[in-house]
Parts: sequence; C-alpha cells; structure tokens
Amino acid sequence: MKITYIILIVLATLFTACSSSDQNGHMKAGDQIFVTSDSIKLAVKVAGNGPVCIYLHGGPGQDFLSFEKMGGAGLEKCLTMVYLDQRGSGHSQNAKDYSLNRVVQDVEELRLKLGVKKIYLLSHSFGGVLAINYALKYPEHLSGMIMANTIAHFMNANQLQEQIEYGYRLLKKDTIINETDSKTLMNGAALVRKKLSAAHLGYKYIANDVNTIIKMDSIEDSYKRTSDFGMTLFMPLVDSTKVQQYPEYFKDYALLTDQITTPALIITGKDDHAVGPDYYKNYKFINQKVVQLAGSHMLYYENNKAFIAAVCGFVK
Repeated sequence: MKITYIILIVLATLFTACSSSDQNGHMKAGDQIFVTSDSIKLAVKVAGNGPVCIYLHGGPGQDFLSFEKMGGAGLEKCLTMVYLDQRGSGHSQNAKDYSLNRVVQDVEELRLKLGVKKIYLLSHSFGGVLAINYALKYPEHLSGMIMANTIAHFMNANQLQEQIEYGYRLLKKDTIINETDSKTLMNGAALVRKKLSAAHLGYKYIANDVNTIIKMDSIEDSYKRTSDFGMTLFMPLVDSTKVQQYPEYFKDYALLTDQITTPALIITGKDDHAVGPDYYKNYKFINQKVVQLAGSHMLYYENNKAFIAAVCGFVK
C-alpha cells in the first residue's frame, strides 16, 4: 500500500508539473518573441477572440505590421489573430537558413507553442507559397486556409507578362508580350517599372490610390526592420553572379492544390495587377470558395468591410 501510495503521489506530481508547463508554454495576448528550434527569434503578436489564425505576410521579407494597422485587426472580432514576422523579415531575426521546409517548420513550431490542435492560415501575396506547403505537410492541423491575393508560383512567366502589358497600358502604349524567357521578362518588367516610376504610376501594381502606399510606407518605416529573407531570394534574380540557394520557392505549387482537402477561401481583387486579376483560376483546391472583390492587391485596406465579412463568414 505504501509503495502504491508513493507511486500515485509521484504520478500526480508529474501530471501537475506537465500541466503547469503546458499552460506556461501557451502564448498570451500581446507582442512577444518566439524562439524556433534553430534559435531564431521571431516577432509575434497575439490579439482577438475565436479560433486561432496565423497570418503569413508576403514579400518575401515584408512584415505583419502594415496588414494589422491597415485593416487586418478587424479580423480580431472573429479570430484570435497571431501575427508573425517570418525569419529575416520585419522585427524578426535574420537567419542562415531560409529554406522552404525551415520556414514552414517555423509555422508548425508556433502552432505547438500556441498549444492548439488546429489553426487557420491567412496568407497574403507570396505567403500563399508557405500556406500551400504547410497544408501539404500538416493537413491534420488545419481548420481552413484563407488565400488573400496570393500567388502559388512566385515570379512566374505569365505573371511577369501580365505586369509588363499592364504597365504599358498605363503608359498608353498597349503591347502584347509573347516572350517566355524568365530573365528577359525580368528585365522587361524592371524597364516598365522604371518608366512607371518616372510617370508616378508605379503604385498601381498593388494599390488603386497612391495614398495607400504612402500610408503603408509610413507604417513600415516607423521602425528599424529587416528584409533579409526577401533580399536573399531576390538578389540572384537581378545579379547573375549570385547563386540561388532556394530554387524551391520558384516552383508552381498551384499544381498541387488538387491534393489539399482543407477548406480554402480564395479572395481575389478585380484590379490586382501584382499577382494578376485572373490568377485565382490556377487554384484547384478540392473544397474551395472564391470571392472576387473590387480592389487591388491590398483588398484588406481598400475594401476592408467586404474583406472582413468574407473571412469571418468563412470561419463561421
């Protein structure tokens, strides 16, 4: 009896200790730092009520702050928003490893730290690449995917062709681009962007109003931020002397969406010329809903009421 009693006490103590540790491991509301298994410090903010949703920003190398401050916080009425600055982005620490598997693992480690079995993922722009790869690897931990103005094939030929043609339309010089070589298209896109900048029209790719860009820039310039992740991916595209360390980011992941059964909400802008107004047609999720809204690449700000209604309606 005495031995049995001692065993029960030990088990009870262990159970209490584990429970206490588990509770302390859960992230509380507010700004905080999350440390990954490879010791990279990531900036996180938790706010709101409802099911947990991790926000995957675009760029690569942007941040969550402008999304939160320019309308994203409206989602906190129906979701517990977990804003995340990806490694080498925003407030987060730079890293030696920016591989796709590692960045996706960051999201999964954050879910574990949050102490929840399932999450929603809300991705914007380039964040769609991360969301799709998370869904392929961890489908059992996803309640749903919200693909807001996302792309699943980063810097693809069709996207660049559309951007060049749109740029020349803005310059009143309609032209058809049949080129398919990526490097030639990159140069063509850079040239038309330079011309648009001179004409003060460069903002048109991601916003309908220049004041939207001014507001975003003022938010992102309000602190010392990093974009090392983005620079690591972009520099080899413009400098042939540099080797692309992470070619996996440039694959067409839209082709794999027909393997994903997780419910997916696709929100697309009728004037989104960053990814293309018709890009959403590439998605083939088994259980998907498409919502087309008036606006450009920054629907969450330009058409905030409809954006919030679409996301909260999907969650409910």
